Amino acid sequence: MLVRAGLAALLSGQPDVTVDQAAPEVDLGDVTDAHACDIILWDLGTGAARSDARLPAMQDLDTPVVVLSDDDARVSDAMTAGARGALPRDIDGPVLLAALRAVVLGLMAIDPAFAPAIVQGRGAAPEVPAEELTPRELQVLQLLAEGLPNKRVALQLGISEHTVKFHVAVIFSKLGAHGRTEAVTRAARLGLIVL
Repeated sequence: MLVRAGLAALLSGQPDVTVDQAAPEVDLGDVTDAHACDIILWDLGTGAARSDARLPAMQDLDTPVVVLSDDDARVSDAMTAGARGALPRDIDGPVLLAALRAVVLGLMAIDPAFAPAIVQGRGAAPEVPAEELTPRELQVLQLLAEGLPNKRVALQLGISEHTVKFHVAVIFSKLGAHGRTEAVTRAARLGLIVL
């Protein structure tokens, strides 16, 4: 209860954030039906992993869910069920706000400490790119992850916009992606970039 109150106070202090709270036992679908929300921040609580019947419901939501937890197994279950972010319960305020804003913009936000558990929880070997990305392609990919358009990427790296377009096409090909969001998501899952 104190954690939820602290989170509500932190988030409510932001000029562009409105916070609605729901009891822990409330169905996630009911939350999105009752409130016009951009994101759901779900504190999974403390302690050892236990199954939660509400996890599969995340796949049916139009609203992205970010989970807070201190348990790798619960985080892995939540990510498998469709969560768009996983953060530790003791995350500091500015990092939490940045992660929530990134998820609202369509990115994923996963604390690096949870990455091994998420990969192990998939049950299969992690996908690998057809070819390794070059250092320049990794630079371009990181700037794409920051949401920069081609023109800004070109300015940042001191290369032409045409060269950026070429790198983007090669990145898509190597990652088997059909768009920027998919490329960034796959790269983050592979540990090629940090969001």
